[in-house]
Amino acid sequence: MSAVQQMGGRPGLDGVKQIIAVASGKGGVGKSTTAVNLALALAAEGYRTGILDADIYGPSQGMMLGIPSGTRPQADEDKHFLPLKAHGIQVMSMSFLVTDSTPMVWRGPMAAGALQQLLMQTRWDNLDYLIVDMPPGTGDIQLTLSQKVPVTGAVIVTTPQDIALLDCKKGIEMFRKVDIPVLGVIENMSLHICSNCGHEEAIFGSGGGERIARDYETELLGQLPLLIEIREQTDSGVPSVVADPEGRVAQIYRGIAQKTVELTKKLAEAGNQGPSIAVLND
Repeated sequence: MSAVQQMGGRPGLDGVKQIIAVASGKGGVGKSTTAVNLALALAAEGYRTGILDADIYGPSQGMMLGIPSGTRPQADEDKHFLPLKAHGIQVMSMSFLVTDSTPMVWRGPMAAGALQQLLMQTRWDNLDYLIVDMPPGTGDIQLTLSQKVPVTGAVIVTTPQDIALLDCKKGIEMFRKVDIPVLGVIENMSLHICSNCGHEEAIFGSGGGERIARDYETELLGQLPLLIEIREQTDSGVPSVVADPEGRVAQIYRGIAQKTVELTKKLAEAGNQGPSIAVLND
């Protein structure tokens, strides 16, 4: 039985040992870029890794991993989706089931149902880690994930900007309410590095991720610079960890991956009981 099976009374996913949710309180902080690079960094560390694109309204992992538009997953004899593979990791996304121009004009329950189908009907192949790229915010998708599968822990992505930090706090509080451990915070766009002269400037402020981690007694897992190469590499379907494995950004992500592994092992040793939901009439 995997590390996440039958935690908190919720059956785990077949073929998956650990589930890590990558989330943000608001959009535009680089959460999906962080999620895919974390998945690739875990793979580079020798772990069998997959990524589930749970952003039903704005799936992007197919493009980020260079999977051609229109690619569809095959199904096995039990009508389970077989995840696609890219850069050594397994991947499943709503973008593989619709066209690029199809808007998901769905109410919350329909989106939650789509996530549940992706969760339960994908045949993951012996994964050590499944990274779940969550949609921004705190809504139906987040609650569905916490109710349906035992999530090992969550990683929160933010920028140092004060407005982003406000939403980061909400994200941490949401996971705490459903008893999902917050493994730590990743501060994205910490420093802008000029591509011409190399000058470094904290254009979004500084120290925000550190303050959040300290205030909520969690870890600052890493800080990523604001670099045009990160955007270019991800847009081209070859994220930084694969595009420049010996580069500064890849090494930061590998450090984050190593910390994530250490923290999940500590949770297992501590006998984490997994998430539970409390519904309050207020």
